[in-house]
Amino acid sequence: MSEGSGLRDNLLLSVDDLRTRFHTPEGTVYAVNGVSYSLHEGETLAVVGESGCGKTVSMLSILRLIPIPPGEIVSGTALFRGRDLLKLPEAEMEQVRGKEIAMVFQDPMTSLNPVLTIGKQITESLRRHTALDKMAINDRTVELLEIVGMADPRRRLGDYPHQFSGGMRQRVMIAMQLACTPSILIADEPTTALDVTIQAQIMELVIRLREEVGMAIIWITHNLGVVAGLAERVIVMYAGLIVEEALVDALYEDPRHPYTAALLAALPRVDRRRDRRLKSIPGSPPNLVVEPHGCPFAPRCEFAMERCRSETPRLELIAPRHKIACWIDVETGAPR
Repeated sequence: MSEGSGLRDNLLLSVDDLRTRFHTPEGTVYAVNGVSYSLHEGETLAVVGESGCGKTVSMLSILRLIPIPPGEIVSGTALFRGRDLLKLPEAEMEQVRGKEIAMVFQDPMTSLNPVLTIGKQITESLRRHTALDKMAINDRTVELLEIVGMADPRRRLGDYPHQFSGGMRQRVMIAMQLACTPSILIADEPTTALDVTIQAQIMELVIRLREEVGMAIIWITHNLGVVAGLAERVIVMYAGLIVEEALVDALYEDPRHPYTAALLAALPRVDRRRDRRLKSIPGSPPNLVVEPHGCPFAPRCEFAMERCRSETPRLELIAPRHKIACWIDVETGAPR
């Protein structure tokens, strides 16, 4: 994507200093530790990081879908069209979910109700959020299934989730979330359980829908390989923090955080020399039951210095639309 495509004035969502914890018998899990980002209308934002880094929890937090208890949103704001989602009454929040912000989850088989037909499940959102009559709702449901590429959609309205393949179930989930034409679609690793061919089809579908419907997309993934052709801007998360944020081209061409650089070095590439081995990141992710102090990546970072272990770096602008949370200049290895 070009840099120009990421420059928009129409701010849709602004999240600031979001912190979410889970209180468990083993201790408090510091899942999200001060996340701030923005999303503009029609933009596709990728949120990248390994499992357990807080990607999904941060999104569930702004939709107020984390279980309380044991979960707790400790602080932060999530302004959507001028309203703070974290402070809205539950009745108003129910109108936001599905109608204005929709979320497609990773495993459609556990998200779809196995004892209800797909027709009933898609029409539920239309019945709840629109004033359409029964015939119009039925026609809209057929239209949605056609949009996501379902063959003979009217006949399949009476089928149950187990009668569909994994890729078709994911298409049904996308149709459900598109029912009310939301402003934001959050896709939580929607292609992880699918084979490579079906992954490509689902990604092409989402890109086409973004262009046709004009909705903004937040695409959550652990795979940097799928981001290049999908997103305009990328957020990289580690241990509940954003460590780098950049336009997609800048991130691939000039990663400035050691964790991002290590992720890209571990990514298979067609232009990589045969004699050059893929790199691995040494060590293990931090234990989030321990309250973070300093940079959470410091124990695994080849550039780490004493300040990294004692002081948490803030996410700061280092170039136009490029931010990192790091005390080190990865190009020189010197303190920044």
